[in-house]
Amino acid sequence: MTTSENRPDLAVHRVRHPLKFRLLQVSKVQALTPHLIRVTFTGDDLHDFVSASFDDHIKAFFPEPGADKPVLPEAGPDGPVFPEGRRPTARDFTPRRFDREARELDIEFAMHEAGPAATWAAQAQVGQYLGIGGPRGSLVIPAAFDWHLLIGDDTALPAIARRLEELPPGKRVAAVIEVADPSARIEFETRAELHLVWRYRSEAGSRGEALLQAVRETYLPEDGEGHVWAAGESATIRAIRHHLCTERGVDKARIRAASYWKQGAAAVHETIDD
Repeated sequence: MTTSENRPDLAVHRVRHPLKFRLLQVSKVQALTPHLIRVTFTGDDLHDFVSASFDDHIKAFFPEPGADKPVLPEAGPDGPVFPEGRRPTARDFTPRRFDREARELDIEFAMHEAGPAATWAAQAQVGQYLGIGGPRGSLVIPAAFDWHLLIGDDTALPAIARRLEELPPGKRVAAVIEVADPSARIEFETRAELHLVWRYRSEAGSRGEALLQAVRETYLPEDGEGHVWAAGESATIRAIRHHLCTERGVDKARIRAASYWKQGAAAVHETIDD
């Protein structure tokens, strides 16, 4: 196995950022598919925003019912400090696109099930406010790996799309994605050499089944050093990681797996490891 000592260009590293909270305003709303809404935000608070990795996550704070603006915490020594008795609804999202010069930030909302984030996105209008916090850090996965495998469901689409845009020309990459049905597919822009596999829940027995089966059928290159990134529903991604490690011989150090949501639970966003 190649190690970071003899291939320093493959070293995954973490970058820390100062914790900041920002008040943003909606400047554009676009339905990419019936299942995915892109909201563009602007605001002077974005002047020092940083997102160093395609799978960074920010915390979005939603206004309370009847309120114009969300309650935002202050950055304390041990994390966010909220006003007494006022803790807003919050969810994690990927910074899909950031334009520093224009001070624009795109966030994409997966409408995969009812919840406060999907409810807000469905009614979002230009001029409305949203608060964000973070990213607190970035886990930078080098593009220098010889090949990449990206795995995910609807909630992972923003991160996958951003990664594909950022990979250099000719880089080998496969993306295996499960969505509700063909209407949920999006177009990817990439200069990489992309092998794309779509699977649909409408054709599978249960959520995640189609994605796991597609990963089982996915060819893994035998040459070069590869990296696997996977995100989506907790149980599904755990099963995929287990399959890759135990049945396909992928080194755990070469897998970045994350739970973006969990069936039957709210506001779950966590790294999946041992």
